[in-house]
Amino acid sequence: MSTMPVGGLVPHAADDAADLVVRNAKIHTGDPRRPQAEALAVRDGVITVIGDDKDVAEYVGGGTKVVDALGRRIVPGLNDAHLHVIRGGLNYVLELRWDGVRSLRQGLAMLREQAARTPKGQWVRVVGGWSAEQFAERRLPTVAELNAAAPDTPVFVLHLYQSAVLNRAALKAAGFTRDTPDPKGGQIVRGRDGEPTGMLLAAPSALILYSTLAKAPVLEGEDKKTSTRHFLRELNRFGLTSAIDAAGGFQNFPDNYATVIELAKAGQLSMRIAYHLFPQTPGQEVDDLARWIEMARPEDGDAWLRLNGAGENLTWAAADFENFAEPRPELAPDYEAEFEKAVRLLMENGWGFRLHATYDETIRRDLAVFEKLAAEGLFPAGNRWLFDHAETVSAHSLDRVAALGGAMSVQNRLSFQGEAFLRRYGPGRAADAPPIRAMLDRGLTVAAGTDATRVSTYNPWVALHWLVSGRTVGDLALRPPANRVDRQTALALFTRAGAALTGEEEVKGVLRPGCYADLAILSEDYFTVPEPQIPHIESLLTVTGGRIVYAAGTYEGLDEELPPVSPAWSPVAHFGGYQASRGAALLGARQAESIGQAVAESEQHRQWRIARGLVPETASTPFDPCFDL
Repeated sequence: MSTMPVGGLVPHAADDAADLVVRNAKIHTGDPRRPQAEALAVRDGVITVIGDDKDVAEYVGGGTKVVDALGRRIVPGLNDAHLHVIRGGLNYVLELRWDGVRSLRQGLAMLREQAARTPKGQWVRVVGGWSAEQFAERRLPTVAELNAAAPDTPVFVLHLYQSAVLNRAALKAAGFTRDTPDPKGGQIVRGRDGEPTGMLLAAPSALILYSTLAKAPVLEGEDKKTSTRHFLRELNRFGLTSAIDAAGGFQNFPDNYATVIELAKAGQLSMRIAYHLFPQTPGQEVDDLARWIEMARPEDGDAWLRLNGAGENLTWAAADFENFAEPRPELAPDYEAEFEKAVRLLMENGWGFRLHATYDETIRRDLAVFEKLAAEGLFPAGNRWLFDHAETVSAHSLDRVAALGGAMSVQNRLSFQGEAFLRRYGPGRAADAPPIRAMLDRGLTVAAGTDATRVSTYNPWVALHWLVSGRTVGDLALRPPANRVDRQTALALFTRAGAALTGEEEVKGVLRPGCYADLAILSEDYFTVPEPQIPHIESLLTVTGGRIVYAAGTYEGLDEELPPVSPAWSPVAHFGGYQASRGAALLGARQAESIGQAVAESEQHRQWRIARGLVPETASTPFDPCFDL
């Protein structure tokens, strides 16, 4: 970032000057009272003024940073309403991401290169964010291909909730032999000789996949902080400024939350996180919830890190599995007794919750418990609760959710599992999986997320494309127009609706005075770009709480510096995260175009500054899209 000479400038606003001004933009505010604007001013992390360039000019003072958006689209910072951000951060630098990779050949080449640099005792792990359907080859890697790519380094490749492929070295490192019994709900595929082949199947439970992954080495000490910070920066890359952490398996409280808590105390989070607590041990879920209720209260924390409630599981017996390659699991006939204890405990103590429920059969049983407690007055309006996923929820169940004051959170799991769902349930049911329009038509709060990182990618624009187009990453059209949403509605599901799930709708999710200064300048105009290009949108500049937390292209170098990726052999250090192969080419062309545009607009920008007394008429400086006065 260069600093512009002030040339005798007398600041216009010494006392109420903005910290940041963004001008010359096409701002989609998300606020129906003023849907569009051209400029905004920020002070102390909050928007103070929004309007035209002339409206913000008087708030430019001696220390104001001014960003020229170059006529680009600005949207409120995105809010992923269901993201395993805490767990993802603790593992990010250890993972080779196939997110966005368009061919298996490319993925295997990356794997081979990474295996060569991975030290002895470490694994190469490909964990989520991809589907065989995105590859030109339309298939998984074989065990033989993994053995050839990495004969000595353990390799674990997770595919959705369905399976994992391990090479010979990984089978040995994980301790799988011909005598290893199949775990409940899982299968170790064996050859004619009884030896494990390297394929693990969720049948239907994914526990076999995740418990195997848990045998791999983990990060320690400062590396956990560095990994989390780089993961948050990667999310900022796509315009994300908030996330609701849905907890998940192998995420113990408080131990696995310590890193994000330390970063929050140090002011080093670049995203706002509202987190949930998930009982980990079957049989002691109610005891764990009771212990946590004594330790904390919902909304403990601040604007950057706060507790939001329990879930997404409350009791393990009530959790259905989302492996659409397998039949719907039959849950225990009596799970309601313990489930009711958990829900009663939460509601009596003012705790909201979110609940994983894939199938309507599960949702109907859960609702019966809720209605029983509601009859006792235990579902007050102030307690936020919601169902997650709900791919096969029925219209009648949605009516019952609405009557109880619940909400819904939908994820683009069918971007990656749509083909498997279609094969099992047919086109009729796939067209309504999940029934987003029916949810909205009932006035329910519907928030959107990705459910990353173990299955879906964390790139929110892939999810936004799915909401708008109804298409999978393999370009299969599942949902017809009647069950799609327009682009503005889809964006609202990724901004305002998520804020409602955390009780922050008055300060987050829209761009208006008094709201958090969370926003993104986009590489393409989301509202006009051709539909197939929506997944390739990225942010060129992301602002959270008035801080520039990500900058690329024209704005490169304006964001906060991070420590180097560590360990040095990390896949992220060499490949980065999301592999935007096509998007990168487009972005490169766009960056070149924007530089040309910047040069062309430099005189216009100079005249704007002269007209507002920010520089003398004799000033002649090269264009800089962001400068300190």
